[in-house]
Amino acid sequence: MPIAESEFILNKDGSVYHLNLLPDHISDTIITVGDPERVPSVSEHFDSIETKIHKREFVTHVGYYKGKRMAVISTGMGTDNIDILMNELDALVNIDFVTREVRPQAEHISLRIVRVGTSGSLQADVPVGSLLASEHAVGLDSLMQFYPLVETGLEIEVAQGIQEALQLPYRPYCVRGSDLLREQIGHDMIMGNTLTCPGFYGPQGRVLRLDLRMPHLIEAYQNYRYQSAEGEFRLTNFEMETAGYYSLGRMLGHEVLSLNAIVANRTTGEFATNADQIVGDLIQKTLDRL
Repeated sequence: MPIAESEFILNKDGSVYHLNLLPDHISDTIITVGDPERVPSVSEHFDSIETKIHKREFVTHVGYYKGKRMAVISTGMGTDNIDILMNELDALVNIDFVTREVRPQAEHISLRIVRVGTSGSLQADVPVGSLLASEHAVGLDSLMQFYPLVETGLEIEVAQGIQEALQLPYRPYCVRGSDLLREQIGHDMIMGNTLTCPGFYGPQGRVLRLDLRMPHLIEAYQNYRYQSAEGEFRLTNFEMETAGYYSLGRMLGHEVLSLNAIVANRTTGEFATNADQIVGDLIQKTLDRL
């Protein structure tokens, strides 16, 4: 059945509603960044740029790097934006824009999506200036309350443990990212488990003029441990998008990896004076390995 116009919204030029992209605009390899101003920092390395499109916080450059066609897209902050990004990227390759019908499963296209972003470390041995590939992501946001995410036994147990440790009224969600992309791109980086927070201040334990309900929130994040047959699970860093990427990527059938430039350490209180250089190094490694 065709998807109703109110559900699958297209602009007057036929492009998808928020991203403002047509199916021909997108490649199967995509780098995402949070800051729209960081898009040119990626595309400046391209051999050529064929398309530049900007709508709201979503800036897209499509071009070629060493002969390979790829796109870089900015997302803004938060898993609410990742909900838009992932659904509309999937629609570009797996929904027929003319008939408004989902393509048959036999024709499903799997995208390779790599988030390149900044992150704060939760552990002293994950220093400022390091690069971290997220093995798992734990979401403290509510996005997965609205989707039928299927988690493994380990993921459920980890999430339940975090719920108990933080005394939350709801269970967070836990999802593993792409093993394929992590081995390809992040093989020499720190392997970590990333906490996705629904905010930058209170949920990340920052106090300006508002007190926290949990005064020892950062310590609870840092001290959480779960022992399994696979070893010890701990939270290494936090940011605001990775769990949304991993969960939607799993459900939609895409390979997704989050790479993190560690620019702050909440254990030592350090913040990088050369954050742009750290991110630049991560961008170059990602491009060369994709």
